[in-house]
Amino acid sequence: MTDSAPLEVSPDGLLLTDRVAVVTGAAQGIGEAVALGLARFGAHLAVCDRDAEGLVATAAAIERSGRQVVTAELDVRHPEPVAAFLEAVEERFGHVDILVNNAGGGFYSPFVEVSPKGERALVDENFTSVTNLTRGCVPLMGERGGSIVNVTSIEAHRAGPGFAIYSAMKAAVENLTRSLALELAERRIRVNCIAPDMIPTPGDAGLSDDAAATAEQGWSKTVWPDMGSVEDCAAAAVFLAGDFSRFLTGTTIHPDGGNLAASGWKRTTDGRFVL
Repeated sequence: MTDSAPLEVSPDGLLLTDRVAVVTGAAQGIGEAVALGLARFGAHLAVCDRDAEGLVATAAAIERSGRQVVTAELDVRHPEPVAAFLEAVEERFGHVDILVNNAGGGFYSPFVEVSPKGERALVDENFTSVTNLTRGCVPLMGERGGSIVNVTSIEAHRAGPGFAIYSAMKAAVENLTRSLALELAERRIRVNCIAPDMIPTPGDAGLSDDAAATAEQGWSKTVWPDMGSVEDCAAAAVFLAGDFSRFLTGTTIHPDGGNLAASGWKRTTDGRFVL
């Protein structure tokens, strides 16, 4: 075991000045907010997404903040374009300090109706993409170490009826996070999760309606009186990326308004809690 310089708890400790961050699924929603948040705190960005138009808008916003950016239109399910993207990142920046595995997605369907092709797509988008990016970025972190942040979901910690494969893959990523936190500790690479719930994003539009998950009248969507936003997830990512979280690894932050803690308790719109 080696001793590093003691942490100084000051505003400068939150800065990410000239660090290099890779963010997947950065064209909209949580990924976009995370990328812009990291840039505001000083990081240079490498961002990718299938949405070319949204990716251009994200890159422009990063550049307006005075940070450098590398972009790639790609599907994280396919290893070849991911490898080419990381080669471009290494050529431009020389190394990676931060990886945010945000890309993912799902669709509502009873498990028995999910085709083998649909299942493969869910596994690759929500799990294999994480292993591909992580395996590619770890060597780029070198001796200086780094921070890996995996965006999972509250469904990693509870059942996901109608989203069984998606839920299982998010749980797999959470478990992988804990294993990698141990395996990569000697490299000074921290690995943590963000598990959001009830964060409105364009990518999730319509999923709650498809599942009728929030159809009951008279219930609050979260225990907390206010709804969350993608910025709440970005704040968690900025914290996990920087020195303030240097002794945190293998753990999960839950921007979910207390929904995991509720564990079945529901808050009525008039403020009562019932089971």
